[in-house]
Amino acid sequence: MKYVPSVWSKYSSNHNEDAELYADLAAEKPIAAERQGQKIVVEIKSFVGKSLMYDFHNALGQYIVYRKLIQLTEPEYKLYLAVDDVVYENFFQRKSVQAVINENNLLLIVVNTEKEEIRQWIS
Repeated sequence: MKYVPSVWSKYSSNHNEDAELYADLAAEKPIAAERQGQKIVVEIKSFVGKSLMYDFHNALGQYIVYRKLIQLTEPEYKLYLAVDDVVYENFFQRKSVQAVINENNLLLIVVNTEKEEIRQWIS
C-alpha cells in the first residue's frame, strides 16, 4: 500500500453550511492511501471504551458521515474502517453486528496491531 498526502476539503452546500473532515491526532485517524491503484481513506478505530456496542455505534455514525462527505468532495476515494483483529473476531462476527455492517456497506480492514500487519480486506 502506498501512502499519499491526505486531502480534506470543505463541503459547501447551497445553504453555505460547511462540513469539514479532520484527521484525529491520536490513535484514531483517517489516512489517505492507495491500494493497488485504488484511492482509499482509512478510518482507524480502537474500540477501547467501556462498551463495544457504544464504540461501534459511534464508529458507524462517523463512518457514514465521512463516507458521504468523501463522496461529495473526493469521489475517487473509498472509505475503509480499520479494526483490530481481536475486536473483529470477538465483536464484529456477531450476527447483529454483521447485519448492520451489511446493511450499511461498510468496507473493513482487519489489522493485527501487535504485528502491525493487515490480516484481511473486507469489501
